[in-house]
Amino acid sequence: MEAEESKRRRNERKFGNWQDLPDGGRRYWYEVQGQKGRRARYVKEVDAEENTRRFWQEIYDEKGRLVEIHEKFPLGEAKENDCHA
Repeated sequence: MEAEESKRRRNERKFGNWQDLPDGGRRYWYEVQGQKGRRARYVKEVDAEENTRRFWQEIYDEKGRLVEIHEKFPLGEAKENDCHA
């Protein structure tokens, strides 16, 4: 339990934003401003024990529209323009 709390506090400090999920896990995120008005959001989803289930990068254009998703863990391929379905 103590290690779990330590992971949780570390994730809270690193990401700064989070949402509790119905299964007891959490989704953490932080944003980085890019050039020409674009921005990237890094998102980490963990289980109730704070083990990483998924980590990805979302790219938003200058109008705030999601234009790309890059899966980082588990390893995947970039998904361009899939996000407007």
